[in-house]
Amino acid sequence: MEDEKIIALYWDRDQTAIAETQQKYGRYCGSIAHNIVHDAQDAEECVNDTWMRAWNSMPRERPHLLAAFLGAITRNLSLDCYRRKHSEKRGGGVMPDIYEELHDCAGGEEPLTQIERKELAASINRFLEGLDRESRIIFMRRYWYMDGIGAIAGRLAVSESKVKSSLYRSRGKLRRHLEREGLLS
Repeated sequence: MEDEKIIALYWDRDQTAIAETQQKYGRYCGSIAHNIVHDAQDAEECVNDTWMRAWNSMPRERPHLLAAFLGAITRNLSLDCYRRKHSEKRGGGVMPDIYEELHDCAGGEEPLTQIERKELAASINRFLEGLDRESRIIFMRRYWYMDGIGAIAGRLAVSESKVKSSLYRSRGKLRRHLEREGLLS
């Protein structure tokens, strides 16, 4: 079913919207959730919560990209689940390593205000628009979808060293970009 029809079902409060969403985007959202929580049961719970959140919070304006809308919900729910399950007293996980890779690019400062976060997000979006397609895909697969290096390499049919090099170069470019835009000193 086309996204517009699925969105119309949500707006009409037709419960088949959830079944249609599950059919079309279940694997996509499941992949996002599993990459973050690394547990099949938790990932399934996050995906089910995604459908409920979409049902309860379909925006006033219909989303232009249903996949991105659902992916963002799944990612946020999965990150919340991960944080609950992996508090410092319970040990670490993969996610801190991923964030450590970007720590220097973001300046390692204290938490940002909401306005600063929006500025930073807009700047990162401008940065991503300037990357070549492959570098942008590698960057997004690592830092948005939280894919492992091997998974990214397999998906793009390139070597792991190429993925690592691309990420290293992209992080350097991002740091310089943020410095030019006055978001890092």
